[in-house]
Amino acid sequence: QVQLAESGGGSVQAGESLKLSCAASGYTSRRYAMGWFRRPPGKEREGVAAILDDGTTDYADSVKGRFTISRDNAKNTLYLEMSSLQPEDTAMYYCAADLRGLLRLSEWLLPQPDGALDAWGQGTLVTVTS
Repeated sequence: QVQLAESGGGSVQAGESLKLSCAASGYTSRRYAMGWFRRPPGKEREGVAAILDDGTTDYADSVKGRFTISRDNAKNTLYLEMSSLQPEDTAMYYCAADLRGLLRLSEWLLPQPDGALDAWGQGTLVTVTS
């Protein structure tokens, strides 16, 4: 079992940048797919970005070219670097882990119920003001 803890959220102005981190603990003996989801206020949770165990990445169209997902396997940490932030990026951001390889890469960008993945973090809030 793996436990996930996000950090790095905050309040910024439009055009600024933030870097989110997700520290994994508990099951770190091998690589597995991880990703970021977000839930904007009053909306459904949506996929943002994902990275497979081989390093392949994919992004939602709304963040392509602005967000970068990466991982540091030595530190068991997942990152999401966000630049040119816009008010529509305001959301609670969650990281998630897929230990069993249940999702295809493209499926990470779709809304997923809690049970679709093996672990979720508690979330970190990003607020972007204009």
